[in-house]
Amino acid sequence: MTAKPSLHLVDASLYVFRAWHSMPDQFHDAEGWPTNAVHGFARFLLELLERERPRHIAIAFDEALDSCFRNRLYPDYKANREPAPDELRRQFAHCKALSAALGLNVLAHGEYEADDLIGSALHAARPRGFRGVIVSADKDLSQLLHEHDEQWDFARGQRWGADGVKARHGVHAHQIADYLALCGDAIDNIPGIPGIGSKSAAVLLAHFGDLDSLLARADEVAFLRLRGAAQMAVRLREQREQALLWRQLTTIALDAPLDGVEDDFARADADADMLDALAEALRFGPMTRRRLRQAAGLEPAG
Repeated sequence: MTAKPSLHLVDASLYVFRAWHSMPDQFHDAEGWPTNAVHGFARFLLELLERERPRHIAIAFDEALDSCFRNRLYPDYKANREPAPDELRRQFAHCKALSAALGLNVLAHGEYEADDLIGSALHAARPRGFRGVIVSADKDLSQLLHEHDEQWDFARGQRWGADGVKARHGVHAHQIADYLALCGDAIDNIPGIPGIGSKSAAVLLAHFGDLDSLLARADEVAFLRLRGAAQMAVRLREQREQALLWRQLTTIALDAPLDGVEDDFARADADADMLDALAEALRFGPMTRRRLRQAAGLEPAG
């Protein structure tokens, strides 16, 4: 059987934030603004492109920092996060411009998060025979994995498919949204159901299969051999509507608009002038500039 073509889907924000926190602040652009995050992101992107040489790729950015559809459902969604400082917002724009200059498809939307854009791109590509390679360590994205897909924690060099999700999180890939609805997600400020932690959530889903069955049969929870089972049954009955709301928040959308991308998310020709202008403005060194031009196909690799 012919191998399925791969669509690489990059959770860019994760790598921009990682660079922002880990790279020294000695890098500045021609106007004196810090560029440590964009330098770190460029290194990551170059390593990915040089190693994988992807023909189909999309780089997803988070622009829905406080305007996401989830904020309308639950105003406290991600309310625990400090707004990004101007120095970082500026660098996000540079990272998007750099991706576009390299001929990569850039995904960003004011109402949908990067996870939704990745999910929607993969959903759109599946009928065309593609398998997804999701470049991110974020456990939320594991819910998207089907049989031939793969998730790649680039920094740790770890890859896993749908079958590997249970070993990592205690539940199957298709149960991740239900799992997070039950035990909550502190990173996104989703409370979950009080008294249900990650281990309890995994046990409940192993027994009932999904959140809908669990809520329909909540009375049965009291009879499980599980510490605090009687109280969990009470909470599940009392907080049925909240549990369903939390699942709305933890479920990745598959219908986000995907505007301005190439057919099948194919790499486009690089914009040499834009790439050179960015390299100059961001004060990239000669080695990074050469690697960028090579990755863009503007110079022979050597």
